[in-house]
Amino acid sequence: MSIERRQAEKLRVMLGELVKSNGFYRAKLPKDAASKLISLKALRDLPFTIKRELVEDQIHHPPFGTNLTYPLERYIKIHQTSGTTGKPMYCLDTEESWQWWAGCWKTIFESAGVHAGDRIYFAFSFGPFIGFWSSWEGARSVGALAISGGGQSTAQRLKAIVDYRATVLISTPTYAVHLASEAKKAGIDLAKGSAVRITIHAGEPGASIPTTKKLLEEAWGAKCYDHPGASEVGAYGFECEPQPGGVHVNEEEFIAEVIDPESGDPVKEGEKGELVMTNLGRIGNPVIRYRTGDLVEPGYEPCRCGRSLMLLKGGVLGRIDDMIIVRGVNIFPSAIESIVREFADIEEFRVEVFRREALPELKLILEPRAG
Repeated sequence: MSIERRQAEKLRVMLGELVKSNGFYRAKLPKDAASKLISLKALRDLPFTIKRELVEDQIHHPPFGTNLTYPLERYIKIHQTSGTTGKPMYCLDTEESWQWWAGCWKTIFESAGVHAGDRIYFAFSFGPFIGFWSSWEGARSVGALAISGGGQSTAQRLKAIVDYRATVLISTPTYAVHLASEAKKAGIDLAKGSAVRITIHAGEPGASIPTTKKLLEEAWGAKCYDHPGASEVGAYGFECEPQPGGVHVNEEEFIAEVIDPESGDPVKEGEKGELVMTNLGRIGNPVIRYRTGDLVEPGYEPCRCGRSLMLLKGGVLGRIDDMIIVRGVNIFPSAIESIVREFADIEEFRVEVFRREALPELKLILEPRAG
């Protein structure tokens, strides 16, 4: 059975559940949505879901909204979205969907070469955001030793990474850069003084930017992998060991579309567009045709790893709403980072946008590296 047929079958089952018992999607979808889904092409006939709808639903039906397919007692985990302004959105998981999360992370780990016997250090606060909570579960599924960095300072985390002889680091890319910078100040050469051989990064763009990836790999003496995901969607992306210059979409568990953000039509191959996701294993709190706001460029060529999954070239390139137009030129923060990271003497940077005589101006503030 082809992957498209497997996706369609999973989607039909989910739609059948939603039109029966999910208040949010029962009001949004046609009653015959499941029976009309003969192929994935029919997915385009269904409406998009946007974050604002889900947040407003929770405001009008506090605290958890109506995007719940089962009675509340079926749910065992709650997290909230991060990285956006305004009211956070709550995401609930059943035991089944939490194991689905763990399975998605198992794919991420195995694709990066993580296996039983590895020691994974989680440089993460373990707050209310889903962050790396799900990857903690995924670590168990591959038989690795999971080491928490919650409640520790940067110095304590560096000591733990060295003392525990951690072989895998999980963090945001910027925090991994910060850890490396603080280690250097403390006279620690992480490339020689730690056992870390793999770093996996999520939560923000960076690990797919070539200059940032190179910086991380040289600082840690390890192979750097990117992982895009979202609290409301799931852990949908992973980078394989051959690293073909992008991240794969786990199409066994997600359906990905890339659209023109203005027209809503699919982009042509070679064009960039907005990533739209449907998750297939989170029936209790799903999203269908969810507009992520992420800018991506899809690729469809078979990979050297043997997979024929959609490849997001360069990972997530930025946010649609982060694009800055200066004098007619489209500029993304990730593009600026790719240039700044080429200069070893620059520690960090900040981009400021302001108006001068009604015209947008961009100011780049650089922080030099100490010493």
